[in-house]
Amino acid sequence: MSELSELSELAVAAEKLDAADELAGLRERFVLDDVVYLDGNSLGALPAHVPARVEDVVRRQWGELRIRSWEESGWWTAPERIGDRIAPLVGAAAGQIVVGDSTSVNVFKAVVAAVRMAGDGRDEILVDATTFPTDGYIAESAARLTGCELRPVTPAEVPSALGERTAAVLLNHVDYRTGRLHDLPALTAAVHAAGAYAVWDLCHSAGALPVGLDEHGVDLAVGCTYKYLNGGPGSPAYLYVRRDLQDRFDSPLPGWNSHAEPFGMRSAYAPAPGAVRGRVGTPDILSMLALEAALDVWDGVPVEAVRAKSLALTDFFLRCVGEYVPEGRVESLTPVAHAERGSQVALRCEDAGDVMKRLIERGVVGDFRAPDVLRFGFTPLYVGFADVERAARVLGGILA
Repeated sequence: MSELSELSELAVAAEKLDAADELAGLRERFVLDDVVYLDGNSLGALPAHVPARVEDVVRRQWGELRIRSWEESGWWTAPERIGDRIAPLVGAAAGQIVVGDSTSVNVFKAVVAAVRMAGDGRDEILVDATTFPTDGYIAESAARLTGCELRPVTPAEVPSALGERTAAVLLNHVDYRTGRLHDLPALTAAVHAAGAYAVWDLCHSAGALPVGLDEHGVDLAVGCTYKYLNGGPGSPAYLYVRRDLQDRFDSPLPGWNSHAEPFGMRSAYAPAPGAVRGRVGTPDILSMLALEAALDVWDGVPVEAVRAKSLALTDFFLRCVGEYVPEGRVESLTPVAHAERGSQVALRCEDAGDVMKRLIERGVVGDFRAPDVLRFGFTPLYVGFADVERAARVLGGILA
């Protein structure tokens, strides 16, 4: 520890918080070096046991068993099996999540299916105006395909924007820029009261905080697995279809993998029952089984404990920034209220791009969003309070 850290009350506080942290031992489950890694909201760290598991998939399952692995190694059932592993992390019962394709593809499936379920007379799609750009692009394409009007509105405007024409509403649970957590229960209830269907993007919440899909009656949800779920670069996304809607889920991308008789090779499409109808084509087995292995780090870890530590970490980071960073040099875009905060802190800084480069050079890895936002993601499975103190201290030194 540096002389400055030894003299810092915040550094001492960080040591005490780490000593009392029940999740601190989880860090050993990951491959981490001496850097402070605060970019798990873009790409999660590598779970230590995954390389050996992937080697087994490549050398034994593919190299020795070959085609037999579709049955003997469970390749064919992987999308539903891994979906059931994700389900508890987002508050869903088994049999409602299927893993495969990208988030963008699953957004397209979900929005179009929602419009089709809404039926005649509902020809409007509301989309989060602050959404990650791809969600907006996909929503626009879905609107063209279904003959709907697309209306971008902020999440706060959704209740007043809903009407008799509204078919579907696509929302982000956590704003990717600011880290603002939107009110999923209240917004879902408002959408239902208007007779429409709610589609939620969970990319920045799954694995960071309780979601409660079943509890709050969410209709459809999608999410990636390479952020807080640590599935690896490009790991497959997932699609949630509430159980009582599954027999009405009409995917715009019917494929042989979602056919009731996938090996019947019939010319007419007949959808499989349950969440399986969310599948399309042959699953990406290598990345899917890497994800399955990565999910082992969640064994015995309650999401509620992760959320409690996330809030403590972000609180402590904001406190450290307040102490170490010169006044007026940064502005926090992340809400102070816990009920409105995800698991990241976004700081506005006029020379943010250069500042982030200098942070990375000094062993603090976050990311930058144009034009002026520093983003720091807090993954409670492997980020500690000493990491947080060090990151803020280095930031303060750069901005001094």
